[in-house]
Amino acid sequence: MIVVAEDHEDIRYVLKRSLERAGHRVVAAADGKAALAAVREHRPDLVVTDVDMPHMTGLDLCRAIRADDDLRHIPVVVASGSLMPGDSLAEDAGASATLLKPFVPAQLLALIATLLPA
Repeated sequence: MIVVAEDHEDIRYVLKRSLERAGHRVVAAADGKAALAAVREHRPDLVVTDVDMPHMTGLDLCRAIRADDDLRHIPVVVASGSLMPGDSLAEDAGASATLLKPFVPAQLLALIATLLPA
């Protein structure tokens, strides 16, 4: 299962559909706070998060996951249009990987394949 945190409805829909078509179960959240609640409830295999969201940023979501002993093992992919190549903000927050927007679903799926056990 994958938790997707994205505040733009159209992008959230595309991410959810792409991941489901690839065989993943997906719980989608419209902000970081809702995503953290979903992570705590569902204990997903992976989290994909935007950075700039209301209520809690994706970087704060990543930090909250890393600060929780029961969750810190979960890979977190930060997908953002606001980070620049070479920025260490996501890495500093504990992200497992960064995907710069715009990206195509195949790029996300390839990255997820490297982070999830077969």
